[in-house]
Parts: sequence; structure tokens; C-alpha cells
Amino acid sequence: MPRKVRVSDVKANLLRPATTSHFEVEIPIINGLSKWRGVGKQDKIQLMCSDASLPGSNLATFEINNDRTGVTERHVHRRIFDERIDLTFYVDAGLYQPIKFFEEWISYIVNGRQISDNDEENQLKSENYFYRMRYPDGDGNGNGAYVAKQGLNITKFERDHQNPFTYQFMRAYPLSVSSMPVSYDGSSLLKCSVSLTYTRYVIKDLHKTYALPPSPQQQAQFNGGFLSNLAGNLVDAAVDKITGNDRLGDFAGAAVKRFF
Repeated sequence: MPRKVRVSDVKANLLRPATTSHFEVEIPIINGLSKWRGVGKQDKIQLMCSDASLPGSNLATFEINNDRTGVTERHVHRRIFDERIDLTFYVDAGLYQPIKFFEEWISYIVNGRQISDNDEENQLKSENYFYRMRYPDGDGNGNGAYVAKQGLNITKFERDHQNPFTYQFMRAYPLSVSSMPVSYDGSSLLKCSVSLTYTRYVIKDLHKTYALPPSPQQQAQFNGGFLSNLAGNLVDAAVDKITGNDRLGDFAGAAVKRFF
């Protein structure tokens, strides 16, 4: 006989599905790109991420045919993670920060010069220019490393901001920045798609259960922090757009966050 199910159980289990529009991406900053740390820059890039993909994995098996007559068994010998993760970012007008950040990271990997000084730009244009790849871990002390051992995270949550589900990626770095077509046809939002590779991922608090809702004090603290960050990022972006001065925008955004 089928099991009897109450209407309340149906509502609790089937009428509250997870949605795809509530997530947050954290982008790591390696030591070679330390100028991107600080108020405004890193937060702005993370806020501009419009699309991400939760990773997957599969198990590799081998066949055993001779243990039992007529029986084929498959035993697991390896867990295989997806080769890459794709992220898509909105590009801000004037500063183009997502494009600049990942292009600088890739240039740092190949030990290329950055186009920020006239002499360095001439070196890039030289016919005798060459590059030499860095070691993933640099000199062993973290100097010159291009791999972010940790810090690339994708957090999935719901509208009530409870029960977050965080994927933490190990040893990540960008592989490619996709081409971005532009046209004189009707304007649309410019987006930058980036593919990053990693060795494996872990899920934070995979076996932890969340039974109690947050207290009013915790909820108020969360709301206050969210509003202050949102206000600071909006002011930062507005000042950057009006003045074209990224440093002035960072200062204004930090002042608004401290005020809230």
C-alpha cells in the first residue's frame, strides 16, 4: 500500500524548491596581484559575476571478470573532478575591471610584462620578446606562485539567506578568457567569460545540519552588514563612473561602509 502523506509534508518538501538566482562567488587574489586587494576592487569583481556553474565529479571504475563465473564487477579506483569551472562577469563601463584582472593573472602566469609603463609596452611589442612560465608554487615560499591554493568559493543560498552551501576549490587559476564580440547593432551588456581549472573541491559543512533559524540579533547584524556593503559598492561604482578615478571611488565606498 502507498504511504499516506500529509499536506503539510508535501508543502515542506515539494513546494519550496531551490532557485538558481541566489549565489555568491569569491575570487582569490594571489600575491602577484596584491594591488587588486582592498575595499572596492575585489568586492566589485565578485559582485559582477552573473553566471557560475556548480561543479560535479564522477567515479572511475575497472572491471573484474574472473572472481565469479558469469559476473562482471566494477570497483572504484579514482574520483575524477570536472576539469574547469566557467564564470561570467558583467563588465563595468570605463574601467573594465573583470577583463583587466584576469588578463593580468594570465600575464603573470606566463611571466609577461604588464602594459602599464611605456618601456614595458615597448618590450611587449619587441620582435625579440619571449616569455617563460612561472612555477605553480613559485619559489616554495609562496613568492611568484600563480596558483590560488584556496579562496575560490561558490556559495549557494536561498532568499532567506539560511543553510548556505559552499564549494571550496583547491589550487585554482584561470585557463582562458573567452572572446567578447562587439557590434554596431543594438547595444547589449558586455560580458566576460572566464574558465578556471582546479585540482579538486570540497563542500564546507557537508555533514552539518541547520535546524535553528538565526536569532533576531544575528539577522539584524547580517542585514546591517549586507546593506553597508551594498551602499558602499554602489557609491564606489557611481564615483568611478562620474570621475573615472578608481582610487577616489574606493575611498568614497569605504567611507560609506564605515558610516553605515
